[in-house]
Amino acid sequence: MLDNITLTWLTNTGISSARLYWENKLGFFDVKDVKVPAGLSVFPRELYQAPRTWAEQAYPKLIYFNEVPKGNHFAAWQEPALFTTEVRAAFRSLR
Repeated sequence: MLDNITLTWLTNTGISSARLYWENKLGFFDVKDVKVPAGLSVFPRELYQAPRTWAEQAYPKLIYFNEVPKGNHFAAWQEPALFTTEVRAAFRSLR
């Protein structure tokens, strides 16, 4: 944790790393013109857990949807094996 904070502080990237949250002030369905295949893994302790029907409306080319048993907002960091499995499963059909 201190490594991440130090890296953000020393490289002066705190503002740009927060940009995602500022841009996310739009609604979930405000996604425009997403023409690429999308995959969604829903982690049980995530800040927002999109229902499948909403994900399908927001992403017309949704090729993967799965609700996993554990993990939260920082799933790639806290559950790297599970996260990797989900990414591979999501895009396996595109190989």
